Amino acid sequence: MGRGTWSWIVPDGLWEIAEPLIPSSRVRPRGGGTQDTPDETLFAAIIYVPVSGCAWRALPPRFGVSKSTAHCRFLIWSRAGVWGRLHEEILHRLDDAGLLDLTRAVLDSAQVRAKKGGELKGPSPVDRGKPGSVMHVLSDANGLPLLVGLSAANTHDSLALKPMIEGQQTRRDPHGGRYFKPQRLHADKAYDVPHLWKWLWGKRIGVRIARKGDESSERSGRRRWVIERTMSWLAGYRRLNHRYERHPRYYLALLGLAANLCCYKRLARLTT
Repeated sequence: MGRGTWSWIVPDGLWEIAEPLIPSSRVRPRGGGTQDTPDETLFAAIIYVPVSGCAWRALPPRFGVSKSTAHCRFLIWSRAGVWGRLHEEILHRLDDAGLLDLTRAVLDSAQVRAKKGGELKGPSPVDRGKPGSVMHVLSDANGLPLLVGLSAANTHDSLALKPMIEGQQTRRDPHGGRYFKPQRLHADKAYDVPHLWKWLWGKRIGVRIARKGDESSERSGRRRWVIERTMSWLAGYRRLNHRYERHPRYYLALLGLAANLCCYKRLARLTT
């Protein structure tokens, strides 16, 4: 299948960034030689899943790959950390172009129903106790997703604050020595816990968390509206609206892939 056939799925230039991060193909364990399908075609097929919201078994034949081949390669690349490294590379390019604003970061979450169970699921307090998970998103001041996470639906949102901030601070460019550390953190009242304020101050991060009972939603949301837009961007990837993957690693992989696409589209739009 020619490249032009899936140009509407994979933004121009994204494959060139991803290609060096893709692990080399291995010989299949039960014979049959190596996989003949080009990695570029498999990359497009994998991206089609979160973009279209289809199941792996419904992958269109236009890609010329079986559903099992595409799904297997998705699992291999997810375990190899391809999507996380791709996200870091895109963030570095955004930073180089002056498009990453870490004067403040914004943290928020959204509930998703876990259709097939698995780890990191629990009774949702906002969905009549049905099994679900919570996606967590940390964005920069412009709403670009910096980091994504997942927890069970019955876990309080505030418990995700430390892992999300620590996860973002461990991101480092080994060549440029850059650390993506926000100067201030904005969040809603769910994160208004005294020990979290002290912890953030200890990290030299300013705290802009809405106070329970003290601030109106209108005032506290003046800087946080960007994360609502980010959540809307991610909701546009229909595969994320429900969690069908039993293992949380693979739902996180799809969520991370959607975050990559959000960041790369901003990079491509503002640098071309």
